[in-house]
Amino acid sequence: MKQESTIIYEDESLLAVDKPSGLLTHATARGESDTLVSWLLRQRPEIATIGEDPTRPGIVHRLDKETSGLLVVAKTQGAYEELKRLFHDRKIQKHYYALVWGVPRLNQGTIEKEIAAHNGKRRTVEVWSQVESAKTRPATTAWKLVEPFGDSMALLDVAPKTGRTHQIRVHMASMGHPLVCDPLYAGKRECPAELGRLFLHAYSLRIPRQGQLLEVDIPMAPDLEAFLASLRRNPDGLPS
Repeated sequence: MKQESTIIYEDESLLAVDKPSGLLTHATARGESDTLVSWLLRQRPEIATIGEDPTRPGIVHRLDKETSGLLVVAKTQGAYEELKRLFHDRKIQKHYYALVWGVPRLNQGTIEKEIAAHNGKRRTVEVWSQVESAKTRPATTAWKLVEPFGDSMALLDVAPKTGRTHQIRVHMASMGHPLVCDPLYAGKRECPAELGRLFLHAYSLRIPRQGQLLEVDIPMAPDLEAFLASLRRNPDGLPS
């Protein structure tokens, strides 16, 4: 059954949405009609004029199509400008659950590697680099081990400090632990049929606002939680 987007939090200036896996945040050059933006415009048509791009009203950050979880959306132009500034200044904290192949040697760490566009695009396999060039941008990702599953997989809590395209996916692959069911960066590792989609879920946002901290959290997506339950029954990494 296809999951629907859900408004998790809302006030006069912004809202936080739980985006399901399989839904684009906004249309690409191909002009898709089924997107989070199209859903938002049906729910809150007043955001149509918010922002700088009419194809992305209210959108200040995005999630990959196969990534599920939290997105914050501006409802006013003032909130849009403020959220942009907070993201630029790295004041907004984001946390994700990521299931990776293998188990990291350490329990936590920070990856600092520049991410490069390959042939001017970011959605390619060959995108990480520590060589400075006009096509690379600094990127920092902190991660912490949550739960290992034998030697085959591990659940991580991942906090990107910057917001580069595919950042978590690229950084985890660069340290030898690509995300499970990642079609771009997991090489020839076969996606478990019981999962069937990228295991990456944005579960937490922390947004400073007028001297206070807005805290928004959601549970693990049901399909991901079901897959983890299967792994716990068989920690060798082959769901039962």
